[in-house]
Amino acid sequence: MQPIRSTIAAVLAALAAAPVLAAEVNVYSSRHYDTDEALYDNFTAATGIAVNRIEGSPEELIARLKAEGDNSPADIFLTVDAGRIWLADRDGLLQPVESAVLEERIPAHLRHPDGKWFGLSQRARVILYAKDRVENPPQTYEALADPAYKGKICIRSSSNVYNLSLMSAMIANHGEEAAKAWAEGLLANLARAPEGGDSDQIKGVVSGACDIAVANTYYFFRGVGNEEAGIIEGAENIGVIFPNQETTGTHVNVAAAGVAANAPNRDAAISFLEYLATPEAQAYFANQNYEYPAAPDAEVAAVPASFGTFTSDTLNLSALGENQPKAQAIFNEIGFP
Repeated sequence: MQPIRSTIAAVLAALAAAPVLAAEVNVYSSRHYDTDEALYDNFTAATGIAVNRIEGSPEELIARLKAEGDNSPADIFLTVDAGRIWLADRDGLLQPVESAVLEERIPAHLRHPDGKWFGLSQRARVILYAKDRVENPPQTYEALADPAYKGKICIRSSSNVYNLSLMSAMIANHGEEAAKAWAEGLLANLARAPEGGDSDQIKGVVSGACDIAVANTYYFFRGVGNEEAGIIEGAENIGVIFPNQETTGTHVNVAAAGVAANAPNRDAAISFLEYLATPEAQAYFANQNYEYPAAPDAEVAAVPASFGTFTSDTLNLSALGENQPKAQAIFNEIGFP
């Protein structure tokens, strides 16, 4: 198959020449990065289509889409977790899209099988550890339940969507009973009750509150890049493991977007998604938050080169949403805080 619009210039030129009648595209976004404006400005400059952004939490935006119904002005719903965009799809808030550009640019496991949504950037859920205190760090998610790590692990609460997504992947890869046993082992190994966000788990390793933490990559890379207090002081002593490189691959999650079910500017919305899939837009979209691009040929600049590449789990991310109720039920059953 020949590469389709492999450069941003080619795609933008095609968009500019296309007979798009819409003067605007309305984006409901739970990404709160002012730097996104540069991407939107480039799209507008090339196409003449204005980008109007309405921000809110995923829950707020989903509720708004429901309330607006057929009269919703939303063209794009953009959020930061596969489980969350699955909720929007479950509630009938997204529509299928056929796009040769998006199918070529975005790997199959990072997009909905029927084109309801497309991953735009990746974040890997990794294991971080204190190099001076952990001689043999866990190399897999499964190993986090090993009694050898009793009293050593920091992780967020079971209600956190990133942990629900990881648990959903465990269910998909191993079945519910095995996933439950794993969660019980992980619970027994906690150094403290879950508290705070991913950055707080990393800070726990730096402070000595725990020896091992589970967090998304960008919290660590961003903490180092921004010299965040509580992380930068001990960054050189923190090792990073991309788990399961010999088995299922490292669990990844995505920032993802789909065309709203009642999009008044559907063609413009599809053009907007195709633009975000170009190599340069992909690199910019990911690098501003220390993430990995979804498209494999986009350059990663923000993530330190010393970490190299990794093999990711190719489980279709729809499973993260589909298994989310089961994941929460298992966590609740075993009393995972």
